[in-house]
Amino acid sequence: MTKSLRELALEAETALLAGPHPERAKLDAETLLLHLLTQDRAWLLAHGDEDAAGETERRYASLVAQRAAGKPIQHITGSSEFFGLPFSVGPGVLIPRPETEHLVEEVIRLAGLLGDQDLRIADVGTGSGIIAVALAHALPKARMAAVDLSPQALLVARENADRNHVADRIEFFEGDLLEPLAGRSFSIIASNPPYVPAGDLASLAIEVREHEPHTALFAGEDGLDVYKRLVPEAREHLLADGWSVMEIGFGQRDAVEELLKTHGYGEVHFVADYQGIPRVACGRRN
Repeated sequence: MTKSLRELALEAETALLAGPHPERAKLDAETLLLHLLTQDRAWLLAHGDEDAAGETERRYASLVAQRAAGKPIQHITGSSEFFGLPFSVGPGVLIPRPETEHLVEEVIRLAGLLGDQDLRIADVGTGSGIIAVALAHALPKARMAAVDLSPQALLVARENADRNHVADRIEFFEGDLLEPLAGRSFSIIASNPPYVPAGDLASLAIEVREHEPHTALFAGEDGLDVYKRLVPEAREHLLADGWSVMEIGFGQRDAVEELLKTHGYGEVHFVADYQGIPRVACGRRN
């Protein structure tokens, strides 16, 4: 018996209630169906009683099964939104997190204090390019450099720069931290580095644990391994009075503050997320 699109979505919602995120079952069911149909929710409201083709039903069942097994919905659809912009994502890069928007907002604020004359910004560990692309979009006079160790991530980042029409203002470099930027100095160095302690693996959601790149997540036993290298390296590449701006993990505020102050940064401050958790560490080169 032929089913309507609305009936398919209801069946999928029921199946997803047994998955890792039952609280998202209805939203995920609709998102996957709209992705498959390349339509929006307004269209589905108007056409939900239409019969679903057999091929649509089969393909939809496959997508729902992937989601029920814990595959991130962003990997299934191949896209995500960050800072109001569309981004391509995949298994080789982290899925954009809303917390990282706090970092972008702080960089924009600090850029306003520095002025827009010869504003140079580096994004270290760019991944899918969300920070570099969002900043290039928000700061049209800035020149961006984006670095990542992963060639796969850089392919995605370049695609996202093209997708958001800022590729002409971002240079991409392959390498470890700031090593590819020898001889260059910046007004602001931004980074969302790996900061999850290795011992936290088992406690992570299945989407993160089994589908996101561990090299972009984990940084030693205390999660601070990359900061210990990045903080002093960044200072050497900052212009006078330039800023280092880094996303940090839960409970890392004090350790990162000590690192920044030890390596010659002043005006150290932190930006909290909407739950009051410090998420962004900032220090100015003295």
